[in-house]
Amino acid sequence: MRLTRFTDYSLRVLMYLAVEPQRRATIGEIATAFGISSHHLTKVVLGLARGGWLTTVRGPGGGLELAKPPQHIVVGEVARCTEGPDVPAACFATDGPPCRIASACGLRDALGEAVAAFHAALDRYTLADLVQAPRALSRLRIIAAPTRPRRRLAAP
Repeated sequence: MRLTRFTDYSLRVLMYLAVEPQRRATIGEIATAFGISSHHLTKVVLGLARGGWLTTVRGPGGGLELAKPPQHIVVGEVARCTEGPDVPAACFATDGPPCRIASACGLRDALGEAVAAFHAALDRYTLADLVQAPRALSRLRIIAAPTRPRRRLAAP
């Protein structure tokens, strides 16, 4: 199966935010990091917010943040939501004329099984699995390096 750009961009946005989940990012920042149109990314962000994976905050200090921890965001769920119904062949389409060989053809079953296996594989991964090496991602100079919590010095 091939994922659409919408799903690809959705996963990139989530990964960007998961590298440093306590920090908000803007659409412009993420669009610049990945070389993606801000206009298109706005549609992606709205879809992710509707799906419950992102929270958007308006105003000064606003931006985008994950709505739940990265380990609770399942990649397969995001893909199913952003991709819509699976139509790997014409026999899966609900519009148009019915397939003339459907009663004797095993293609629909074979493709249905393949799609189910594809989704099952994606369901084994969470967003946290995709960003296991946040420092390596930040070295690509695309995603900001995670900040370390500041240590407080003991009073003398």
